[in-house]
Amino acid sequence: MSRPDRFTGKVAVITGAAQGIGREVALGMAQEGAALVLADRSPLVEEIRAEAGAVAVAVQADLEQYEGACAVIDAARAAFGRLDILINNIGGTIWTRPYAEYAPEQIEAEIRRSLFPTLWGCRAALPLLLESGGGCIVNVSSVATRGVNRVPYAAAKGGVNALTACLAWEYAEHGIRVNAVAPGGTEAPPRRVPRNAAAVTPREQEWYGQIVEQTVQSSLMKRYGTLAEQAAAILFLASEEASYITGTVLPVAGGDLG
Repeated sequence: MSRPDRFTGKVAVITGAAQGIGREVALGMAQEGAALVLADRSPLVEEIRAEAGAVAVAVQADLEQYEGACAVIDAARAAFGRLDILINNIGGTIWTRPYAEYAPEQIEAEIRRSLFPTLWGCRAALPLLLESGGGCIVNVSSVATRGVNRVPYAAAKGGVNALTACLAWEYAEHGIRVNAVAPGGTEAPPRRVPRNAAAVTPREQEWYGQIVEQTVQSSLMKRYGTLAEQAAAILFLASEEASYITGTVLPVAGGDLG
């Protein structure tokens, strides 16, 4: 449920804003009064900026690179002169297979996709958060840190959890809260920009089916979540309602703790 004015006066950067959870968070924050910097590698981010109907700028950037993260924060500084909230939302499994089936270059690509955008995003944003007098970071992790057929992705999200805990220790005295959500399986429309454009083989379909089965069985509610349920947790942690919460990874997975 929307809470009008919950983010009035706040400037938020949302990465991975073009689709999925990022889009849902962007639209929710827009409804609740935030000024937005929406970042994604896809030009679809311009559509979300228009859809948000709020004070917003869109930045197309490669967040797997530090220069891309800096470009996004520079846009926030240029447009609004401050930063209050950073939502690091980029990541996602590119391949699904038993670990022995991964090629070395695929392992590296998974780590680049699901760890580095959060590492670089935090590093680029912290100076402006400090200048702004504090704020909060919400990282999007995953309960897949404990699961099957995506070990490199799990390792990357485990890194996000560690980063979250360490930054919370380092920056609490500066008025910066750092938390993460760990989504479980989430129902979403087909991705308009796929993570892996290659045709899926029968073996890959079988391996993915094992992930779906494990995801449902691990959830006490025996179902996938919705985009709205995931966004609600992120918006809560980004708001003043969570002012006494930091260093926490919140599972949003129907009882699966990861």
